Amino acid sequence: MSNTDLEDDLRGTFERAAATVPQSADLTERATTGARRAQRRTWIVSGAAAVAVAAVALTGFGLAGSHHNAVQPPVAGGSQPGTPTPTPPVVSAQTVSGTWRPLQIAGFKAQKQAWPDDPVLVFKANGTWTGSDGCNGLQGTFSIGEHGAFTAVAGGQHMIGCDNVPNTGVLTAAKRVAITDDTLQFFGADGTRLASYARAR
Repeated sequence: MSNTDLEDDLRGTFERAAATVPQSADLTERATTGARRAQRRTWIVSGAAAVAVAAVALTGFGLAGSHHNAVQPPVAGGSQPGTPTPTPPVVSAQTVSGTWRPLQIAGFKAQKQAWPDDPVLVFKANGTWTGSDGCNGLQGTFSIGEHGAFTAVAGGQHMIGCDNVPNTGVLTAAKRVAITDDTLQFFGADGTRLASYARAR
């Protein structure tokens, strides 16, 4: 082979090699462009995920804050929950059984003198009562209904004149009774308190 033929052959080889270079560069550019697009999509997805996580965190914080700051309804009357309300004692023949001395009787003012007898009332659970007005023995029957409804009937008695304590008049006029601790109160039909008695010890 002559030098001329060798040069021609080498030139052709170089030309063919040069012709393939743009194609390789084009492939490289395409690969680079694809990688950039993939990276950009990754950034977009990552950014969206971060926004979603932040939204969930803020929502959770808001719910937690609303839970801790919830306004509690006020307690009516300012009383503490669970405070028991005192229940009035039930009045019955059993609860009034015993001996009672007058503390105060409406319209009656005792004179400063001693009575021959102790002016007391004695109630029994069987619905009978006895006692004294200070001079005369007293006796009769009584009944107590719902809400302290009261009726009493007086039996026969002697009438010896003295500063008589009107125990019989209190019982026959009373329409309701109430008991608080060791105090027994009698009330008329209009709700007026007629008398108060203390339990004898």
